[in-house]
Amino acid sequence: MAMTSGTAVSGRRDLQPAAALFHSLSDTTRLAIVQRLAHGEARVVDLTDQLGLAQSTVSAHLACLRDCRLVVGRPEGRQVFYALARPELRDLLVAAETLLDATGSAVALCPVYGTGGEGAGDE
Repeated sequence: MAMTSGTAVSGRRDLQPAAALFHSLSDTTRLAIVQRLAHGEARVVDLTDQLGLAQSTVSAHLACLRDCRLVVGRPEGRQVFYALARPELRDLLVAAETLLDATGSAVALCPVYGTGGEGAGDE
């Protein structure tokens, strides 16, 4: 699926991979993990300490991110160091921050997906 100018609008089925990508990042816990890993690899214990989350929560969300092939694990002895699987994910985070800066609070005020809407919140 290409999202570039000059191409015809894709059918809904063509947009499913992009929708799945954004859905995988729509949970605030997964997004926090991805943002942390954008700064370098980390172990589960590092993520639990830095993000203030339970080990089971971090492990479950890392499993989801691994299944989506957004995060990879590098075993070292009895520990596993997690990192972003692709540098493009870091670029996506930077682009999202730039877009949020440009739109101000418009997304946060969205009645469906904003911080105060019915559809807001974690899954």
